[in-house]
Amino acid sequence: MTELEAFIVEAKANCYIGRAPKNDLSCRDGSHDLSFKKADFSYLDSYFGGTDFMGQEIVWHHGIPIWGMNYFGKILHDELLDAETAGRIITTSLQNLYMQGRFLGGFSHEIEGYRYRDQTEGSYRRFTGIETISRDKLCVYQLDYHGGMIRP
Repeated sequence: MTELEAFIVEAKANCYIGRAPKNDLSCRDGSHDLSFKKADFSYLDSYFGGTDFMGQEIVWHHGIPIWGMNYFGKILHDELLDAETAGRIITTSLQNLYMQGRFLGGFSHEIEGYRYRDQTEGSYRRFTGIETISRDKLCVYQLDYHGGMIRP
């Protein structure tokens, strides 16, 4: 694992999964921002919405943006899944994934009668993926994401 990959896993684990407090000032009107810094790296997860949401994660090295990811998530069946339960399932599942020292693909987790699944193609350098929650084989939540290295 590269230093960048290790930093991304640590930043993700400390922000959303670690329930980090949102930054006092938003970087964009109406955004919810979570940030993490360590050594020469800094990370920002900036998103809009709640039950249905979209956002962007960026990593800087020495102040230069070098990696990013965009995402859009949506509850597909409000009658079968609420935002609080979805958040708990995602948080617990991703915590288990990050404990493996990774943040991309090939992961499944059963919790509270739901199945969390993450599938990714590619590596941290360039990837696309989908995160889903299913109940009784019906997809009730979906998040699409993509990202990779940023070059000037």
